[in-house]
Amino acid sequence: MALKNVPELRKFVAPEIVYGEGAIDLAGRYAKIFGASKVMLVTGKKVLKAGWSDIAANSIEKAGLEYTVFSDVTPNPRVEEVMKGAGVYREEGCDIILAVGGGSVIDCAKGIGIVSTNRKSILDFEGADRVHIPGPPLICIPTTAGSSADVSQFAIISDRNNLRKIAIISKTLVPDIALIDPVTTITMEADLTASTGIDALTHAIEAYVSNAHSPLTDVHALEAVSLICSNLLHAIEEPENIVARSGMMLGSLHAGLAFSNASLGAVHAMAHSLGGLSDLSHGECNSILLSHVIKYNYQSAPWRFDRIAIAMGLQLAGSGSDERSSALSDHVREILRKAGIDKCLGDLGVKNEDIRGLVQNALRDPCIVTNPRIPSESDLERIYEEAL
Repeated sequence: MALKNVPELRKFVAPEIVYGEGAIDLAGRYAKIFGASKVMLVTGKKVLKAGWSDIAANSIEKAGLEYTVFSDVTPNPRVEEVMKGAGVYREEGCDIILAVGGGSVIDCAKGIGIVSTNRKSILDFEGADRVHIPGPPLICIPTTAGSSADVSQFAIISDRNNLRKIAIISKTLVPDIALIDPVTTITMEADLTASTGIDALTHAIEAYVSNAHSPLTDVHALEAVSLICSNLLHAIEEPENIVARSGMMLGSLHAGLAFSNASLGAVHAMAHSLGGLSDLSHGECNSILLSHVIKYNYQSAPWRFDRIAIAMGLQLAGSGSDERSSALSDHVREILRKAGIDKCLGDLGVKNEDIRGLVQNALRDPCIVTNPRIPSESDLERIYEEAL
């Protein structure tokens, strides 16, 4: 792809990455490399039940290290869970964190780390570059192909007291190493495979059209779109198809490297607001909003959206701008339908009277800053209404 002009100065951050079958077995080796004496293993109840946490724990034991398990983590990890985890980390004398799970687990682990070293409330870190002291070494083993929290400089925490989510963005949140093992995703249910997969697709799309994109992020974003669109439905229909699972995990990795460095846009800002209000599934919120935001943003970056459509396999030659925009939005909706995500916000309990508050929180979200088109209150109101 030829460059259109000289790129602006951009930075790119990423953890050390080990990708492939058997990566989970390296947890103990890396904990020892980091000089750990006692590991805090942060995980979730479903991951424990699936057995992935035990595999990681066995690796820790084989390395001759002690560990303690913290599993009081819910979807949309809460302020209280982070603070409780930080207390356990200190009380148990841990000196490294191992996160085994999806985005909620990894975001909670990131929060535990920075609270433990900075001795502040997790709420004090809201926004960009507000973490002054890095957390302890963090090893991540993702068990979903979607959040990419294992490679990003983002953490999203739910503040249920104020019915909102806070975004924390800092290079100190980039894990030290991501051990990415596609096999860990074969126990995901179909609905989780679908919603996390669409979350990854949204990451890639928003990163590619972000006003902070760069040639470094573009290549990852487009490759993610192609991989996810080629593998998502196969992974849903054939959960033990390791080729499809590997394609999704690799797509999620590329999407994470893209959005961590180019940021996101209105879909995520609006989805964070929805999740904060009603504690809804983040992937479902993204899914419902995605086609509506694409339609809204298209004319601000038509060439970029056309590249996304081509990466999805669409044929656009000879079509006008309006036709191309509609073709892309329609194709996204068709992917969602085939993935079993055929809902509107009303189905999730959102009401008209909620929209004003949702808009206010979305406009305060850091992700809105890098949307290719700067939305007004009325713009976001209209998008929420269309998705209702």
